[in-house]
Amino acid sequence: MITKFDSLFAGHIDMENVGYGGTAVNDRKFSNKELAAVYDKTDAIAKLMDRSGFDTFWLAEHHFQPEGYECLPNILLTAVHLAHITKNIKIGCGFNIAPMWHPLRLAEDYATADYLTGGRVRFGVGRGYHSREVETFGSPLFDQEANRDLFEEQVDIVFKAFNNESFSHKGKYYTLPPSVPYRGYQLEELTVVPRPVNPVECWQPIQSATPRGLDFMAKHGIRGVIGGGVAEGGAMNRVVEAFQQAYARAGRQLQLGENLSFGFQFYIADSVEEGIKEAGKYYEENLKMFGPLRLVRALSDEQIEIMSDPAKAPTADLPKIDDAVKAGGFLTGPAEHIIEQLKLLEERYPGLERISVGQPVGTPRAVILEQLERFSKEIMPAFKGSVQQPVTAD
Repeated sequence: MITKFDSLFAGHIDMENVGYGGTAVNDRKFSNKELAAVYDKTDAIAKLMDRSGFDTFWLAEHHFQPEGYECLPNILLTAVHLAHITKNIKIGCGFNIAPMWHPLRLAEDYATADYLTGGRVRFGVGRGYHSREVETFGSPLFDQEANRDLFEEQVDIVFKAFNNESFSHKGKYYTLPPSVPYRGYQLEELTVVPRPVNPVECWQPIQSATPRGLDFMAKHGIRGVIGGGVAEGGAMNRVVEAFQQAYARAGRQLQLGENLSFGFQFYIADSVEEGIKEAGKYYEENLKMFGPLRLVRALSDEQIEIMSDPAKAPTADLPKIDDAVKAGGFLTGPAEHIIEQLKLLEERYPGLERISVGQPVGTPRAVILEQLERFSKEIMPAFKGSVQQPVTAD
């Protein structure tokens, strides 16, 4: 039964001239003042969600983006700040990119945030997809096998640090602690100080859904996010079943949809046609940003090349929002139409509790706030158990 509603914000600033015919991604450049405006935008979204009954506000860790798309480099630090200006909303790490961290620093920083926010931060990990980010921090991305090997060892270490008063680790990439003398004795174990004081609820995006990746998630009890953000939106039944099967191999039986969140982009409008018309340019901006990063598997090399040319892209054979709406990944139209689509998911996936909704990168602050408020008033009350708080001015 769906009882929790979240939203994902990757950290894009307001920008003009969006869509296939708008400014090319690599031609976008902004001043430091303009890029820093993402923090005020984040604050505004968090405050609205806090007073509107949403459960978790998910943020994404990214670096080095003068183009203005993903401008939040430290979501744990941001989460502590947001907890100070809100009362109820949880702040989710969607996601900390483990290959850009030392695993012990990630464990320490999360544990600190957990304590300072009274347990309002949701932990999350990912492998990364920007070569400019991951490779700059000295970790592999083009070598996907090495990237996964490193990621798995790092996450193993993080959970050791969370779950043990003291521990040691010896693997391919890390020997912890190093065998060195310290204050009269030989160092053999480490203690992370502090450790989390609340149970750690860890989330990870599901992209390729390989047996290896899903088995690793089940090993640590990691919950999965399907769709939303850069991934195909909505419920992919093959992935949902594979996730359930991985947990079964680990000795835990889940209901279909349990421990998962389904992510959607959305736009409430008087009709499906109106929603497509109004949100189409934002959908296109999102695709032209992420397509060249090979996160949209259906795109050919030729389509990716054309997508970067504002003169050719609008009339080329490129994905349109109509296709995403038809496939169920982009929710639009009247509230009752969106409710109907979500109710069908409830019926098909009895273990599903959490839905995440958001807007594509490029969507202005005013539109995000208006759409989230409408969602809280017009859609959330239709789901038993979802919390609807009174909406008041700041």
